[in-house]
Amino acid sequence: MDDIAAKAPKTHYTSAEVTALSHLYRAEIYRSTVWRTRLDATTNWAVVTTGIALSLTFSSATASPLPLVLVGLLVAVFLYIEARRYRFFDFWRIRAHVLELYFLGPILRGQGDQFARGWNETLFQDYQHPNLHITYLEAVGRRLRRNYGWIFLIQVVAYLGKLMIHPVPLSSLDELFARATIGPVPGEIVLLCGLAFHGTWMAIAFRTFRSRRGADRERPPPPATDAVLDLARGP
Repeated sequence: MDDIAAKAPKTHYTSAEVTALSHLYRAEIYRSTVWRTRLDATTNWAVVTTGIALSLTFSSATASPLPLVLVGLLVAVFLYIEARRYRFFDFWRIRAHVLELYFLGPILRGQGDQFARGWNETLFQDYQHPNLHITYLEAVGRRLRRNYGWIFLIQVVAYLGKLMIHPVPLSSLDELFARATIGPVPGEIVLLCGLAFHGTWMAIAFRTFRSRRGADRERPPPPATDAVLDLARGP
């Protein structure tokens, strides 16, 4: 009889197990928060370095636009670092969301323990054989659409604006190429490299747009009233 009871499917958690799962949820939230903070750090680095480059470039009419070129490469490095960090943030966040949806959710609804879709076994397998849930390219595309695309756009507009107005307003295409020249590298080559550089980011952002998680999911219509806000207002 004891063997049969041991093999029977579990229908509820004990109070000690609920406490342990609650601590597990707190741990997953903490991990995702730590990685979220790391994402903010690299984004701040990109914003600060771009601001410094803008200050140097527009400090005078004769200042070189080269800092904007160099900071573009530096921001690309930050994007590489942040995409890697985002994959880990997404990893911990999904675990926490599974616990919210299938463990805490039924408790909030007064349904007690629920084992719908075998979420507990799936989560155990993920602990036993961890696997990141988003590719590196998708992570890069997501960070581009959220943050870095705007940073690169500011750099491009500032760079072209610098070439067009300093030291005097642009009067010919040849003058544009002359101002874009960097040392022995002709301006035409510099502008083509810049076009390829930023075109690559645009291609990645658009290429990964359709592969984003939940892109094919039907969105429910917005509610007429915000039920959570109504609850927060009190009786």
